Amino acid sequence: MDSESNESGVCGCCGPLRPRYKRLVDNIFPEDPKDGLSKSDMEKLTFYAVSAPEKLDRIGAYLAERLSRDVVRHRYGYVVIAMEALDQLLMACHSQSIKPFVESFLHMVAKLLESREPDLQVLGTNSFVKFANIEEDTPSYHRRYDFFVSQFSAMCHSTHEDPETRTRIRVAGIKGLQGVVRKTVNDELQAIIWEPQHMDKLIPSMLFNMQDSDDLDRAAHPSTPSGAGQDGEENPAALAESCFRELLGRAAYGNMNNAVRPILVHLDNHHLWDPNEFAVSCFRIIMYSIQAQHSHHVIQQVLNHLDTHNKNTPRVRAGIVQVLLETVAIAAKGSVGPTVLEVFNTLLKHLRMSVDFELGESSRRNSGTSVSSGRGKESEERIVQNAIIQTIGFFGGNLPDYQRAEVMMFIMGKVPVFEAPCSTLDTGKIGHQGTKRIQTMLLSSLIMVTSGFKAKSMAAALPPPFLDPLFSISLMEDSELRQLVLEILHNIIDRHDNRAKLRGIRIIPNVAALKIKREKISKQDVAFMKKHGQQLYRHIYLGCKEEDNVHKNFELLFTTLAILTIELANEEVVIDLIRLSIALQDMALSNDENMPMFIRCGILALVAAYLNFLSQMIANPPFCQHVSKVIELRNMDAPYLLPEHIFRDKCPLPESLDKEDKQLYFQTADMAECLAGPGYNAEKLSIPYVPQVTDEDRLTRRKSFVDTISLQVDIVSNNLPDKSQLAEEITFETLKKAIDTTGLEEQEREKRRQVMEKFQKAPFEELAAHCESKANMLHDRLAQIFELTIRPPPSPSGVVSMSAGHTQHQSVPVYEMKFPDLCVY
Repeated sequence: MDSESNESGVCGCCGPLRPRYKRLVDNIFPEDPKDGLSKSDMEKLTFYAVSAPEKLDRIGAYLAERLSRDVVRHRYGYVVIAMEALDQLLMACHSQSIKPFVESFLHMVAKLLESREPDLQVLGTNSFVKFANIEEDTPSYHRRYDFFVSQFSAMCHSTHEDPETRTRIRVAGIKGLQGVVRKTVNDELQAIIWEPQHMDKLIPSMLFNMQDSDDLDRAAHPSTPSGAGQDGEENPAALAESCFRELLGRAAYGNMNNAVRPILVHLDNHHLWDPNEFAVSCFRIIMYSIQAQHSHHVIQQVLNHLDTHNKNTPRVRAGIVQVLLETVAIAAKGSVGPTVLEVFNTLLKHLRMSVDFELGESSRRNSGTSVSSGRGKESEERIVQNAIIQTIGFFGGNLPDYQRAEVMMFIMGKVPVFEAPCSTLDTGKIGHQGTKRIQTMLLSSLIMVTSGFKAKSMAAALPPPFLDPLFSISLMEDSELRQLVLEILHNIIDRHDNRAKLRGIRIIPNVAALKIKREKISKQDVAFMKKHGQQLYRHIYLGCKEEDNVHKNFELLFTTLAILTIELANEEVVIDLIRLSIALQDMALSNDENMPMFIRCGILALVAAYLNFLSQMIANPPFCQHVSKVIELRNMDAPYLLPEHIFRDKCPLPESLDKEDKQLYFQTADMAECLAGPGYNAEKLSIPYVPQVTDEDRLTRRKSFVDTISLQVDIVSNNLPDKSQLAEEITFETLKKAIDTTGLEEQEREKRRQVMEKFQKAPFEELAAHCESKANMLHDRLAQIFELTIRPPPSPSGVVSMSAGHTQHQSVPVYEMKFPDLCVY
């Protein structure tokens, strides 16, 4: 039977013997393919297929046979008619028998995709997309789409000479992949689509077309893909992005790693980390498309990728870190899973490595090799470091308060402090310069993390494990580090955002006009100031007299005092702050530390600005009048003692300060008289402020008055010091001093006088802390002595001993027992 004579529908005398389904199929093909599909005959074929669904597989096989023959003979008009008929049959029939028909249909689509003709490839793709939109009643156990994934991916990378044709083929390939995704991701039996061999084709095909978009700032609004518009259907970049979003949106928990890994590989292969605009926009799309609870999978993948590129060029590492910044910025608004501290730990590790690389390049440059390239590498490492710090700060700043407090503690635990117990980064090999770099960068990130942090109580925001190392850094002989510490304190203590109103150290004529926000101090904050107030005052006191202080240091110190007054000052704290101010004034006037004149004048200007602010805050008219009088006299006779003058460029400095001119300085007696009455314990003002003694100076390698305290302080601070710490190097000078006994009596008298003065004038809290530490030391020593000396008395009944697990009694004769002398008579 010759099936080629289908136009007549007759095959000699045997035509009527042909099966009915073949005759119906033959009838839909007109003599001239330009006439298109015969609608009436197509309706007959459809009715027959619906009425006899068991014939569907034969109809499909016959149509596939005809289509294959027409493709080979380049009779493309009949190919189009055959595919149209297949599409209509597919849409009309929804029975169990459609499964074999689908196999024939997919076989015909595959034939079209394999052809070299773009029109046939597009035709096959369109038919596949229609099929993909059909919801089947039952899943398919044996159908696989491996060929279609490979073929559609190849079409996405089309390099056809004609731009329009190339675009058509790419669009068709993307539509085909979208059809595969829709057909498979919701079918549990087709989970194989998420396997690496398929994702390695799907993902790069989409990214390749998204890459060609001119609009790299489309940047992933969660609902509207870029480029979607009137011609969005024929825009490969917009269509690829839409398919990319759909695929990621359907990714389940266990498939995220397989979906993200090909993205990172594609960015590596195409060198898209530097510049990284496409990588950033790509990961924005990812983070907005996936389910929120899967965010930590993406972050983990980027962190691992950063680890694998730890020795790559600085710009590549900076590009990856900036991508990480985008991902964590979006993830921080939702769920970030268990990776919060891991993010910071990885970033801090790479920060340390970047400092190592920078210092290594710097040392090689100093040795005289590759000067220009060394400087370029060093500056590029700064780009990496800034990106890491920005990521740490931005991520921490967007976390909830309870997580932010943990992150603050974590970062502070990584800040290196000289000779401190090393829970910090390993800084043993990078030296002082590298350690300072890491300290500066970590403190800068802490400023970003603490920005906007609103703690309900200071005790929760500034626990000792955070406060102690922070204050240790504030004692270092580096003005930049001290500035960073003060800014961190401002972020934490200033809960009502008053800093902007206090910016700049100055004499504020009307504090009420600033409209400062404040609340009544809580009981928790009162307890915090009782416990840590002396520590705060001490660091302000010591920070004022550093010789490298500049204008900004004094500004931040003034803001610190003002914020303490607003947020944490009750009547007792106000008195302590005035005592601190008087002590600063006395230190500048006496100049026992041999400070430069600029520092001395700066301290006096700071005291004037703060007491002017404090007097107006507590609304005490006599106090305000006294402060205003001193400021007016300074304006006339000593303008260099006011902040508006001393911090001005090229301000003339005096050769000396006249201590005898009492009217230029704030007098303790006058202020005590102003504060006399209910509310304030003005008598306490007569007790000079003395900084609290701690061992922080030893941790920070700075000279201070603590160095002059005797060895007993070290014993108190360190309960059980090593013998090596107490060992003293024996030299000729030490022997000479040991022999020379002149002046010992005077030293003893002076020492006794100092002890008496301390117990008469020091604050009660300081004395209590000092006595408590000595008592603890005494108890520890006594416990050791008793443990070594006291033994249970011997007994005639015997001594109980344990030997090989058995109890043995050893009898002791009375005449061998040794009694104390007082018991024998």
